Amino acid sequence: MATEREFDFCDCEVIHEDVLKSVVQKLSEDEDYRRLSELFKIFGDLTRVKMLHALEQNELCGCDLAALLGVTKSAVSHQIKTLRLANLVKSRREGQVVYYSLADDHVKLILDMGFEHLFE
Repeated sequence: MATEREFDFCDCEVIHEDVLKSVVQKLSEDEDYRRLSELFKIFGDLTRVKMLHALEQNELCGCDLAALLGVTKSAVSHQIKTLRLANLVKSRREGQVVYYSLADDHVKLILDMGFEHLFE
């Protein structure tokens, strides 16, 4: 059985230039990684992730979200703003009620893949 040390880090002195060249060609610009990092930071908040998962199940208004999460409408509004600025949530107005839903199927996919990874 392998010890933890065996997986710690490579001890070789060889740089695999052909592999590195191939990888470098596939890498994105630093700005793309910064933006991706910011996106994943949004998923680092329990309330926001739970809110997104609830919105994956059904479109909900702010009052519904507040009741579901046990937080104030103000707290929901603050989190919704963050999610909307990141293009993760969209809204629609029906009279005086604003309903929220996931912005697109990519958000659902991120959530579903996250849960799949957790439970594999």
